[in-house]
Amino acid sequence: MTNNASALEMLEAAAKTGKLSAAAAANIRTWLTQPYLREYAGEVAAHLAGEKWAELEEAFWTTVPFGTGGRRGRMYPIGCNAINDRTIGETAQGLADYVKEQAAADSKRKASEPLRCAVAYDTRHRSREFAELCSEIMAAAGFTVYFLNGYRSTPELSFAVRHNQCDCGIMITASHNPPRDNAAKVYGPSGGQFIPPHDSASIRRMEQVTFIRRAPFAGCLADGRVLYCEEEVDAAFIKAVLAQSLPGPRELRILYSPLHGVGASAVYPVLNEAGFREVEIFGPHATPNGDFPNVPKHVANPENPAVFDSIIERAKQTGAELILATDPDSDRLGCAQRRTLDGDAAWRTLTGNQLGALLTDYLLAARRAAGTLTPKHYVVKTLVTTELIRRIADRYGVETAGNLHVGFKWIGAEIDARGPEWFVFGAEESYGFLAGSHVRDKDAAVASLLTAELAARLKSEGKTLSQRLDELFLQYGCFTEGQINIQMPGEKGMEAMRALMDRMRKDPPSQLGGLRVVRVRDYASGRQETLPAAAGGVPASATPGSVQAPTPPSAGPAAEWLSEPLDAPKGDMVILDLESPGNYLAIRPSGTEPKVKIYLFAYDPPDAAVDLEATKDAQAERLRAIGDDMRAFSGA
Repeated sequence: MTNNASALEMLEAAAKTGKLSAAAAANIRTWLTQPYLREYAGEVAAHLAGEKWAELEEAFWTTVPFGTGGRRGRMYPIGCNAINDRTIGETAQGLADYVKEQAAADSKRKASEPLRCAVAYDTRHRSREFAELCSEIMAAAGFTVYFLNGYRSTPELSFAVRHNQCDCGIMITASHNPPRDNAAKVYGPSGGQFIPPHDSASIRRMEQVTFIRRAPFAGCLADGRVLYCEEEVDAAFIKAVLAQSLPGPRELRILYSPLHGVGASAVYPVLNEAGFREVEIFGPHATPNGDFPNVPKHVANPENPAVFDSIIERAKQTGAELILATDPDSDRLGCAQRRTLDGDAAWRTLTGNQLGALLTDYLLAARRAAGTLTPKHYVVKTLVTTELIRRIADRYGVETAGNLHVGFKWIGAEIDARGPEWFVFGAEESYGFLAGSHVRDKDAAVASLLTAELAARLKSEGKTLSQRLDELFLQYGCFTEGQINIQMPGEKGMEAMRALMDRMRKDPPSQLGGLRVVRVRDYASGRQETLPAAAGGVPASATPGSVQAPTPPSAGPAAEWLSEPLDAPKGDMVILDLESPGNYLAIRPSGTEPKVKIYLFAYDPPDAAVDLEATKDAQAERLRAIGDDMRAFSGA
């Protein structure tokens, strides 16, 4: 494209003087010269003329990646490292191309069988625009698009894929990310996100996209290539969620916050139809708004306890007995409640690990009481989710599938692999939960329903969620979990992240918080290095995450570590097991944000947890010391 000669000259000069990295310059050059990117070349040239080097570097230094939750990032009108019409379009076009190729290769599928795609969107800026763009691309590729017209939850999109027997689905949302972000989550025919080999294969197809073909949305709506389906799907979705309801008390005053998101379309009607008549939607968070104006730092994440501060003040005024809050796309649930039923008792938020354990116990107890629990039943969790769930499941005589990496897509895949008829509950530490087989993603509507039912039942027994959790601690041992997030933005951050993970594998810390590291589990190499029991480590055969006591030391610090295969799926994560049984640490790069996530786990057995409050305090101090050492190790 010769008319971009001056822009190319400015680009080369900027690259030579170090104003732009080599990677950014190479990507900008592509956007200036390739015919299929012609519509963006003018804006790129204007950025160069305006010497917007920081903006260009951020937008072009890499390609926005696919993580655990789809292709997610900062919105910007140009750039391969931003969410914009081009990157969203590549995602939809690549998906269409890949699904069509798979359909053509399926000998069991009739050539005349239509292709279908479900599309939904949340309250974020440009979500509706991106949803229509995806629909235009899928329709142009020959798909019938089932479009949820209006803000809807991510789990309802998963449900819509299954309900309409779609070949794929697209959800426009960046979940709990800051307002500047957006994303496209891609789903397969199961209603779950793609897993191997389809994840990497579909991504390769998206990376190969050049020209993007579109059919105008209004025209597709008029000729039936796009079908509004929200009335039918809404009713069917709510009915499917209510099928998970358990009988019991409903006398409970609930204060609910959708955090400016879509939850009023899912959580509120479910609670109402389940018999919870005293449900108030928290006014300051009720209006759908992609800026999340009334949420601390504008980050609508129920994992952040500060999100609950203003809601708790309202609960004190109204006498509410339970607070529920869902993230903007209503797939994650957080909750808060008083520690006791005493009206003067302090409020506390529960973590995803704690609520996951409570709901596991609630559902298993209900099934056993009904006489429907069998050894074939199972629960599912990820590797970084509390082992208390496994302890509870063991006591009820059901299996725990817990050797899974972060991302609810792995839980959904496990349900399909083992059989949905035996599935009881799935949980991940990041506030994602599922009961039932209506979706293959986490669902805050069903989680809200079950949490409300459990809280109402406990209230009838004179207890709260916190008091029931303490009972579980006394029965199974005390578990405390924590998390550290180390932000590493940009190209330098990516390099630092890789260096830190490499160091964790090659030269990990020898001790953390005064506890020796006795095993290193490297999920990338599929190997684990274990300090022999004779040297004060753990037996090489010990189950990861178990609490088998180590043998007293005798071999001294020079003992050689034992290397053996790690029976686990591969992934970019390292776990360090500490000498105190059940205490460990996991570290992994985030799949959705430019940061490293460090997960901390403390455990003490029941006989050591008689003085529960003292044990909790000791565990909190233990995790603080471990966290301080990890921050120092990482240079944070």
